[in-house]
Amino acid sequence: MNEKMTPISFDKLIYWMRSEYESSGSIFGIDKSKFYEAKDKQKHTMFSSRLGSLAGPAAGPNTQLAQNILSAYLCGMRFFELKTVQTLDGEDLAKLIPRPCINAQDEGYNCEWSTELTVQQAYEEYVKAWILLHIASKEYGLSEQPDFIFNMSVGYDYEGITSPKIDNFINRMMDADQTEIWTECKSFLLENVRMFRNVTAEYIEDISPNISNSITLSTLHGCPPHEIERIAYYFLTDKKLHTYVKLNPTLLGYDFVRNTLDKMGYGYISFDTVHFDQDLKMDDALALIERLQKTAQNEQLQFGAKVSNTFPVQIKRNELPGEYMYMSGRALFALTVNVAKQLAEHFNGKINISYSGGADYFNADTLISAGIKPVTAATTLLKPGGYSRAKQLCEKLRDVKAIERIDIQALRKIAEAAAYDEHLIKDARETDSRKVSSKLRMFNCFISPCQEGGCPINQQIPAYLDMVSKGKYEQALRIITIDNPLPGTLGEICTHFCQDKCTRLDYEKSLQIRQAKKIAAEKANKKLTRMIKPSRLRTEKRAAIIGAGPAGISAAVFLRRNGIDVTVFERLEQPMGVVSHIIPKFRIKDEIIEHDVDIAKKTGVEFVFGADENYDIKKLKENYNFVIIATGAWMKGHCPVEEGEEYMIDALDFLKESRQADCKLSLGKNVAVIGGGDVAMDCARAAARADGAENVHIVYRRTRQFMPAQKEEIDAALAEGVVFKELLSPISCSRDKLKVCSMRLGDLDVDGRRKTLKTDETSVMYYDTVISAVGARVDCTVMENNAIDIKMTNNNLETNIENVYIAGDCRRGAATIVEAVADAKVIAKDILGKCGLDSDFISVETSLGNEEIRSRKAVLKDASEGHDDAERCLSCGQVCEICCEVCPNRANIRIDIDGAPQIVHIDGMCNHCGNCSVFCPHIGDPAKDKPTLFWSRQAFEASENKGWMYLEEDNVLVRDINGKVYECSMDSDIISPMLKKIINTAENEKNYIY
Repeated sequence: MNEKMTPISFDKLIYWMRSEYESSGSIFGIDKSKFYEAKDKQKHTMFSSRLGSLAGPAAGPNTQLAQNILSAYLCGMRFFELKTVQTLDGEDLAKLIPRPCINAQDEGYNCEWSTELTVQQAYEEYVKAWILLHIASKEYGLSEQPDFIFNMSVGYDYEGITSPKIDNFINRMMDADQTEIWTECKSFLLENVRMFRNVTAEYIEDISPNISNSITLSTLHGCPPHEIERIAYYFLTDKKLHTYVKLNPTLLGYDFVRNTLDKMGYGYISFDTVHFDQDLKMDDALALIERLQKTAQNEQLQFGAKVSNTFPVQIKRNELPGEYMYMSGRALFALTVNVAKQLAEHFNGKINISYSGGADYFNADTLISAGIKPVTAATTLLKPGGYSRAKQLCEKLRDVKAIERIDIQALRKIAEAAAYDEHLIKDARETDSRKVSSKLRMFNCFISPCQEGGCPINQQIPAYLDMVSKGKYEQALRIITIDNPLPGTLGEICTHFCQDKCTRLDYEKSLQIRQAKKIAAEKANKKLTRMIKPSRLRTEKRAAIIGAGPAGISAAVFLRRNGIDVTVFERLEQPMGVVSHIIPKFRIKDEIIEHDVDIAKKTGVEFVFGADENYDIKKLKENYNFVIIATGAWMKGHCPVEEGEEYMIDALDFLKESRQADCKLSLGKNVAVIGGGDVAMDCARAAARADGAENVHIVYRRTRQFMPAQKEEIDAALAEGVVFKELLSPISCSRDKLKVCSMRLGDLDVDGRRKTLKTDETSVMYYDTVISAVGARVDCTVMENNAIDIKMTNNNLETNIENVYIAGDCRRGAATIVEAVADAKVIAKDILGKCGLDSDFISVETSLGNEEIRSRKAVLKDASEGHDDAERCLSCGQVCEICCEVCPNRANIRIDIDGAPQIVHIDGMCNHCGNCSVFCPHIGDPAKDKPTLFWSRQAFEASENKGWMYLEEDNVLVRDINGKVYECSMDSDIISPMLKKIINTAENEKNYIY
């Protein structure tokens, strides 16, 4: 693929806009349902111009090309901070920018957001966009009068800004009337005015050539105060421009920034003191703003501060290539709003502040209500939903009353709350990457990552969520139990890996998938269980299962309901292993466990309890064709102290005894739990319920942010009064003392967590009881006695002994219940295949139509408990198109082939920013891996992408799916069938893309 964008000519932009709207009801992929119509009551005035909304795209990738600006406008944005221009431009700048250059996975990062076009090309894009917005506004009834503002953004020093190149740019933005591009665009419109329904020649003639009367100064980090003031003074006095100056978060000082980000959970973001030392200081900023305010007042112009510029951080986790990158998005909000607060306090509210830095749907209204305006956004527009997110944001702002003077008290409240805002703290997003392990396919690539990459048992999550949202609980539970024979248990205590892959993480919060399963189980479990009857046996072959834990019971149900006779042997007197013997009752009730066991019994599974632990596999195989070992992990974990193990209680022993005693044990007043996983949380919560326990501490060698326990388990422990003692590593334990070493966090480890480094500081802590919760181990006696080599297990979990399988914790080590069920499913499929039996693991589709799914896109909502939350599901396996949504340049488009959406990449509109690759759920890059349309032979030959370009007389140049290049007619059979369909459909239905 290429990295060079090709600006689209004005006549082609008009043709594209009109043709796509008439054929598809969309423009550059923005459906007309996402168009925003400004209302009279929302009109504002700024720089003596009408403004239909106080929101807009910040200087960046969303204001780079004419189609980008149009896309933002269609969705409601009206204040356009154009992408920054500077003397270093075009190829000279582009070759300095590493690729990819954008990563908006969570908090946003970029390498460089200055325009990669030449200054002349950028100017032409802004002129085309200015006129294009006038036409779109009138033609599609989006506003009665022009209601948008173009704000120039220039950098980076006085010499460059006053150079002929930039000076000419500024002058022509102020008045474009005599420029070639202006004349070209207007002439084309006047010559073709009949193509429009609502645009007249008079309207075209009245389009003002005064594109911009305002400017925002973006200076380099380290620019001295006098240089900043000199440039702003020049804008105000020489150019007579309304002027804003971008300020950096470094104004807050290193300690404030470091402490704030750490408090919010962004401790992994690395930065040094270099930029803090070099950048503008707050006192200097306040002084120069005071002077420039007076200058602006004398010139009868508006002056203000733009907060904030992006924040430079170090690249430590391979987010982007290079050494430094610039941070934006929600992690920046708490910093930016504090800069705004300090400015407002100093000037007693009498200061103009334009805002960017984590602004989005959840906070823009509060900023404007406090007197900050306009509010511009970048990172939120680069996430799934893309530009269309702007409509909801702007709709929310309709009734927000803008005030002239900043409300300091309101701004203080916003700043104080920012560090704890559920939408801003790191915990709001429970995982970094939503990617699954599958490779991106050229065609038919849509998947539901929650199901196909997140859920170990591939539960059909969108299908059952659809049923739950409609109140059809029995149907939902039937879908759930296709892949999950323990619906009650997993509805309560599943580790819900699925939620780490949910697309909603890139909106606001993951769907509460486990909660939906729980609701279905609660509503329909009894009814469904009553209806279950044993399936008829379909083979004479039999299976024996050792262990009646989650893995053993699941394998038994899968096999028995598909016609195989199954007997489960269990050494204990009750089934369900750790679930019924270890996990506290306050996490899962006995009746829920019993319901799941009833499913197995009603299915026809036979249980033998109190079985001899000395299993002889050879003897079992005399009566059973298949043997599955699922004995769990019941041995004590490794001792966490160097000496004094005898004074510690193992977590499993403690939890078992605590469960039997209903948590009413005598542990003393002070209890310590060593560890940071879910078991440690269970121990701490159980200990907190013990008689006489007053102080329960979790002792952990890292910080809470890096604990492996689920967030809700950590939150539950905190809510119940458990105290976390962080950065402490146990050394020794005695009757009432725990000696610990203080730790400090180092660089990131290979697992993404910060390394822990010992210090010389030790201390003694006094406890009546110390519980070790550092992981259970597997008792390998059964395997060793039967010469089973776990390391030789194949992909179907069959061991080195034919037809003997191993599943669950005894295979993996202490893991999760859902992973144990996943092992059972793999084994069951293999055994059924060996028996020549089909399985009942059928696929179920949702009842949602594609347009209903698309209507849910770009709509942010707060998560809700209960069935209503299922209505947020985006059914990604049916309609994904995320790579189309997140591309700022609109370089990925959808083409429907035989009713199935396919993705086509347009090479000339792409600069390989990398954003579509970040959000694609697969391992791959849509800009490289999807069929690509080329606009020139030179671009085709410079790329390795599979795709095509049109030649003369209906001939095409094709690089087919096999990588071979052909020059042939469209009638040729040499082109692969699917690619041929895409080429033909593009020609017949979307020829405006050529």
